[in-house]
Amino acid sequence: MVFPRTLLVWIIGLPITAVLFTAVLAAYVLCGKGGPNAVHAIATLWFKIILKLSGVKVSVRGAEFVPKDTPVIFLSNHQGAFDIPVLQGYIPHRFRWVAKKSLFKIPVVGWSMSMAGYIPIEREAARKASKSIDDAAEKIKNGASVLVFPEGTRSTTGQLLPFKRGGFSLAVRSGAPVIPVAITGTRDIMKRGKLSIRPADVDISIGAPIPTKGMDEKILQAAVRTAIEELLKGR
Repeated sequence: MVFPRTLLVWIIGLPITAVLFTAVLAAYVLCGKGGPNAVHAIATLWFKIILKLSGVKVSVRGAEFVPKDTPVIFLSNHQGAFDIPVLQGYIPHRFRWVAKKSLFKIPVVGWSMSMAGYIPIEREAARKASKSIDDAAEKIKNGASVLVFPEGTRSTTGQLLPFKRGGFSLAVRSGAPVIPVAITGTRDIMKRGKLSIRPADVDISIGAPIPTKGMDEKILQAAVRTAIEELLKGR
């Protein structure tokens, strides 16, 4: 079933991608200040179509913990390339991705990220990294929710990797509550370096908000790691 499914995704998915990217360009030009939200909505639709074509079924637990009108920082484990479409398609909250700056240079994908108002983070130089985190924190204070993978890369074993500091520094500087997220089932949909796609059942578990105001970064990091580990155990 792997080859027919992969063929279906690429044959149908590529034309849909071209059409929706044209819609992205139109929305960005025509919607003014609402352009980024319109681009984000189109990207979410695209992700859901790709998931449907791929045979990926998603269940969500803990949606009641997601606030309706408060900016938050989602911190999720990272298992596979399909984490991004699954989380954007099924977390019941409009958010922006925080991603390394180099991704914004990728044709089509990076351009769409920029037009959707996603937030680049500089990793190479300490001073630039600190400045980009300050800029991201300011956007959160102004009402934007974000999602960060604190591991910084995909886990090849399914076990949590060591967390990087950036997401927690961002949380403390912004003062926004953190929502821990655990995702399972995405690791083998499309393995690193492969184009083949396998159907899968994916679970998203969302935990209770963790306050960040006045909290030490290391204490927050430990609390989030414990929360995600508990969500992974309880799935």
